[in-house]
Amino acid sequence: MNKRPDWDEYFLKLAMLASERATCPRMHCGCVLVKNKNVIASGYNGSIPGDEHCEDIGCLIVDNHCVRTVHAEMNALIQAARRGHSVEGATAYVTNMPCTTCAKAVITAGIKRVVVFSDFHDTLATDFFAKADVTIDKHNMPSTNIEYNLKDYSSAK
Repeated sequence: MNKRPDWDEYFLKLAMLASERATCPRMHCGCVLVKNKNVIASGYNGSIPGDEHCEDIGCLIVDNHCVRTVHAEMNALIQAARRGHSVEGATAYVTNMPCTTCAKAVITAGIKRVVVFSDFHDTLATDFFAKADVTIDKHNMPSTNIEYNLKDYSSAK
């Protein structure tokens, strides 16, 4: 019998799936915001609506950062806001450790827990999360395999 994923693994896998929609080749990142074991919103890094994608025309680099890209965490927070969903007390499941700017937005939005499986280089997120009493839980990368246990109904009479 296959192992059923725990909640953290389940939501991290959803964040991994969201990251597959990312359009910036520098980093594919996904974020899922969860409250009471329900998905509030998801996001991935990509261009603003109506703009061209980095993967099509190249990145717009300023100070070694792609400024064309809206990060996954920001996109998820914006989607929650646009739909009127409060994120106060929610958990953010993110494939990569948030950058400093995204960490500040996550903190200010009232998210109390961040679950990641990959570090991000050159960030103050850990320091800011500690000051704001936001818990960071780092997990191993979940298995990329999805197990299907579908009964074969074709032989049923």
